[in-house]
Amino acid sequence: MSDPSLRIVRKRILHRSRYRGCLEGDLLLGGFAAAYLHRLDAARLAEFEALLEEADEDILAWYSGRRPLPARHDTPLFALLQSFRPRAWR
Repeated sequence: MSDPSLRIVRKRILHRSRYRGCLEGDLLLGGFAAAYLHRLDAARLAEFEALLEEADEDILAWYSGRRPLPARHDTPLFALLQSFRPRAWR
């Protein structure tokens, strides 16, 4: 994927991450995207986009450990997400 294409993908992901419809999801995913998107390669961006297809309640339950993480999302990207703490939660 070319650099201009990655910029477009990053913008789309950032928007989708910030406007989830659930405040906790907005804070977690939007904050993570703002902090890390510029570091992610095309493969990690695709993983993050796949995660954004999931419901906020599921993502938050996996993040907090209330429910087991499905194998399809058991990636280094999700481990990075789990280590992230949004400013509003500190």
